[in-house]
Amino acid sequence: MADVPLAAPSAGPPSAVSPAVQLARRVPDLGALELLLAVARLGSLGRAARELGISQPAASSRIRAMERLLGVSLVDRSPRGSRLTDAGTLVTDWARRVVEAAEAFDAGAQALRDRRDSRLRVAASMTIAEYLLPGWLIALRRARPDTAVSLHAGNSAAVAERLLSHEADLGFVEGVAAPEGLDSAVIGHDRLLVVAAPGHPWARRRTPLDPAELAATPLILREPGSGTRQVLDAGLSAYGGLAEPLLELASTTALKAAAVSGAGPCVLSELAVGEELAARRLVRVPVEGIRLRRDLRAVWPVGNRPAGPARDLLSLTRGARD
Repeated sequence: MADVPLAAPSAGPPSAVSPAVQLARRVPDLGALELLLAVARLGSLGRAARELGISQPAASSRIRAMERLLGVSLVDRSPRGSRLTDAGTLVTDWARRVVEAAEAFDAGAQALRDRRDSRLRVAASMTIAEYLLPGWLIALRRARPDTAVSLHAGNSAAVAERLLSHEADLGFVEGVAAPEGLDSAVIGHDRLLVVAAPGHPWARRRTPLDPAELAATPLILREPGSGTRQVLDAGLSAYGGLAEPLLELASTTALKAAAVSGAGPCVLSELAVGEELAARRLVRVPVEGIRLRRDLRAVWPVGNRPAGPARDLLSLTRGARD
């Protein structure tokens, strides 16, 4: 095959454009290379255009643009079909290698997507992890049976930390607002209840507690950073804030056990105490003058909208509580 002269780059002042950008301007795009390969295989520009789902005028225009870019003629057109020139044959050999490399790139990217979509890392505050997530994850398993899910349960601050350090794909928290650095969607609401053992004086009250008395009484509480603690801190700030805790515990189960034992009153999610209230192991203590209600939120890092199984799980959580 004869040597094929390619157009020399035009002379001019040195360019400040990076070599990578210059290369992108000198090399045809992938679609044009695929079109040239189709013309070589089918012997017809019209058939190549139909195979690629574009019009024949668009295909002709793309071939002409590629010829202008490279500075050589690639295709001879005649009523009998389209035939590659010597330069077109050589460029087609190069194009085939580029397209094969692109196919390998695409296969690798798909493998990465498949690996990402086969796992889901969830971080959730204790109440959601214990009382809501199991049902959501069962529904997710029906929709995505091949997705492996890992769950980390902790307080709202710990959930935010895992998301911001990219150790979780989606989080769930309760509280006044989304933690800093996270976007959120409110998926439902939850009520907090003041509860005590049947033998506690509050269990026999005939009048509701007022916020000042609640604030002044040492309570069994979750640790700072929990959604429950955030709501209480915000609601009672106008009444001097929370008194020094009677006990400070890190799990809902521990709080319930301490309250049932008669150690003192505590504040817990309505989700967590239904069984104890029904069995009269705990008694709800009415409170007036304070809003003990919190949002349940799905959270994720700012700008990283959930995708794949995280998006599917998020869609399953809507209307978690009224």
